[in-house]
Amino acid sequence: MSFIHPDFMLHSETARQLYHLHAEHMPIIDYHCHLSPREIAENIQFQDLTQLWLGGDHYKWRALRANGVPEEYITGNRSSWEKFQKWAETVPYTMRNPLYHWTHLELSRVFGIDKLLGPDTAREIFEECNAMLATPEFRGQALIKKFHVEVVCTTDDPADDLRWHQMIARHPFGVKVIPAWRPDRAMAIENPQNYKAYLKQLGEAADMEISSYSDLCTALRKRHDFFAANGCKLSDHGLEKFYCEDYKDAEIELIFKKVLLGILPTPEEVDKFRSAFLHDQAVMDAESGWAQQYHVGAIRNNNTKMFAEVGADTGYDAIHDLDLAAAGHRFFDRLTQEGKLAKTILYCLNPKDNAVITTMAYTFNDGTVPGKMQFGSGWWFLDQEVGMRRQMDSLSNLGLISRFVGMLTDSRSFVSYPRHEYFRRILCDVFGRDIEQGKLPASEMAFIGQMVEDISYNNAKNYFQF
Repeated sequence: MSFIHPDFMLHSETARQLYHLHAEHMPIIDYHCHLSPREIAENIQFQDLTQLWLGGDHYKWRALRANGVPEEYITGNRSSWEKFQKWAETVPYTMRNPLYHWTHLELSRVFGIDKLLGPDTAREIFEECNAMLATPEFRGQALIKKFHVEVVCTTDDPADDLRWHQMIARHPFGVKVIPAWRPDRAMAIENPQNYKAYLKQLGEAADMEISSYSDLCTALRKRHDFFAANGCKLSDHGLEKFYCEDYKDAEIELIFKKVLLGILPTPEEVDKFRSAFLHDQAVMDAESGWAQQYHVGAIRNNNTKMFAEVGADTGYDAIHDLDLAAAGHRFFDRLTQEGKLAKTILYCLNPKDNAVITTMAYTFNDGTVPGKMQFGSGWWFLDQEVGMRRQMDSLSNLGLISRFVGMLTDSRSFVSYPRHEYFRRILCDVFGRDIEQGKLPASEMAFIGQMVEDISYNNAKNYFQF
C-alpha cells in the first residue's frame, strides 16, 4: 500500500464513511490565499518543479535551513536541479512536520506519483514532474480547476488597479477569482518615508492628493467602492494585536500631519492611529456588507541580518506573545454599540489564544447570521494536524463548529489545494472518533454527514455569498 492511500489519516470506519461519502467530493471555496492574480490571468506555465514547489515557499525554506542547507540553495543562485536535490535530501528529515504529509499529498494528487521523495528518487521525480509541467494540463488555471475550486480570493492592496482580475473576468476559465481588500500598508505609519511613498501611490489610484487623515479615509472609500465593483466582498488585516486606544479625531489628524513631515511617531501615537484606522475600516466593511478577517499574533522579520539580505516573507517570522483580550473586546464592543459590526472571522497564531479568540468572537454574535462572528481555521504555523485539532476542539467546546466556514489555503502555491483534503480528513477523523467513543450518537450519522459537508463547503458558500 502506498503511503498516501485512500484512508490516509482516517483512523476508524466511521471516519472513513464520513470522508468518502460526505467530504471527499465537495468543491473548494478558497476565501483567503496569496496566489498572484497576474499568474492566474496569464495562465502561468511553470519552468520546472523547483519554480512551482520551492519558489516563495517559506515553510520549505525554514526546513531547509534547519537541515543545514546553505542559503545559496534556498534563495540563492544555484540551479533548479541543485535546489530541488537539497529539498529531496531534506524531505526524509521532515517526518512529523506537516511538510512531510503535504509533500507526498501534492505529489500524489497533483502528479499521480506515490513514491516517497528522497535522495534516491529525486532525479526520477524531478524529470517526471517537469515533463508534466510542460503540458497544458499543468498550467496555472488547469491546476486550480483540477481540485474543483469554485472561488479564489486573492490578497490585494487598496492601490492595486485590479487589471489582472479584470482580465480574468473578461476571459473566464471556470473559477471565479475575486480580490480581497488588505489595507495593512495604509496603516503602516511607523516608517514615515515608506508611508509617504505609499500614500503617493494610493492617491494616484484614487485620483486625489492625500494630505490629511480625512483625505486618507476618502481615498480608501473610493478604492473600497472600486474593489466592490470588481466583486470584492471580503477584507483582511494582518495585526500583531488588536488596537482600541481612546483618541480624538484631532489627535489622529495631528499624528498624520507629523508623519507627512517625516517625523517618527511615538509608539503611543502608532497605537492610537491604528485604533482609528481599524475602526474606520471596519465601519466601511459593515456599510458595504463585506465580511472581515483579522489575522492576529505574528512577529515578523525577526532575523534582521537575513531580512536585509533576502527581504520579507522569507521564513524569518514567528509566533508573537501579546495580550489580545482587553483591546479586542473593546474594539468589537464599540462596533456593536454603533451597529457597525460586519461578519467577522478571527485567527490567532499563538495556540495559547485559541480559547481567548473563540470566546471573544462568540461574545458578539447577535442572531442575525449563523456564525456571524467565528474562530477561523488553524493559521500559518498552526495549519497542521495538531493545530487543526486544537482549533476544532476550541471551536467545538466554546462555539459551534457546525457553523464553521472551514479551510483556506493561505498559500502562494498553485498546488496547495490538497491542504483542503488534509483538513477534511482530520475533520472526519475528529467526528469519527467521537461517534466510535459514544460521545456523539451513531443514529445521527445523516446529520453529522451533512455537517461535514457544510464545514467543507456549504457554510463558506452561504456565509460569503460570492
